[in-house]
Amino acid sequence: MECRVLSIQSHVVRGYVGNKSATFPLQVLGFEVDSINSVQFSNHTGYAHWKGQVLTAEELNVLYEGIKLNKVNHYDYILTGYCRDQSFLEMVVDIIQGLKKANPSLIYVCDPVMGDHGAMCFICHYCLFLYRLLTGRKINTEEDAVEVMDLLHKMGPETVVLTSTDIPSKNGDQFLVALGSHKIVKPDGTKTNQKIYMDIPKVDAVFVGTGDLFAAMLLAWTHYHPKDLKMACEKTVSVMHHVIKRTITYANEMAGPGKRPSPAQLELRMVQSKADIENPAIIVEAKIIQKPSH
Repeated sequence: MECRVLSIQSHVVRGYVGNKSATFPLQVLGFEVDSINSVQFSNHTGYAHWKGQVLTAEELNVLYEGIKLNKVNHYDYILTGYCRDQSFLEMVVDIIQGLKKANPSLIYVCDPVMGDHGAMCFICHYCLFLYRLLTGRKINTEEDAVEVMDLLHKMGPETVVLTSTDIPSKNGDQFLVALGSHKIVKPDGTKTNQKIYMDIPKVDAVFVGTGDLFAAMLLAWTHYHPKDLKMACEKTVSVMHHVIKRTITYANEMAGPGKRPSPAQLELRMVQSKADIENPAIIVEAKIIQKPSH
């Protein structure tokens, strides 16, 4: 069966961020991807210069109306990333509700692109409220993370993944900690969940578009492993590892000895990573951190 994704994210002419990071990997893995670009920029904003346009809520609605009028608004997944302001995000909510009516089994994959290292620098503060994914809780320990994931489950999402936390890794400061939780209903009706913990090796460079790639790969691998979050996350993180390793190797070669690579040199080596995206060798293993709870 054909599996179709509507992806509402940013777009760049040069490089890989937003829809440019998500579309190719999803297509490689067999998904049909329809893209709406929330912004269209020459390149990501980490460069010295950038130019472009921002899609308004009204323009977003016009695009969706065209899809709806032609009765081609049946999607299996909707994926959202960077949404700049309140009115745009509210329109996204309206579109999701419309898509849910067309297909009640639609799965919404929300990547709340908000900022880095505690700085809410990417979107307006009202958008933080609209996401309703913020529990108002700080995550300092594994126990905090488990509680927050359970709170988010109570709000509706069946799968929650925390990709960048400040939890110290047991393996030292050269690792990032990621956690995930998935609700499962057994045939007898009892509910369990699978919670996982991952130590991800850090790479000493600033990459752009990796979060967008992560969300797309999580969508793909949870689709192919719907009852095994451990496997889905292992494949997702391993794809990331292969792409980033290939990118930093190339960037360092281009920059030359002793020089830090430029933003252009650090653009993700996506096309060159096609084989790893399709069939990633597992590099990072996830650990079950909690027995299923009933």
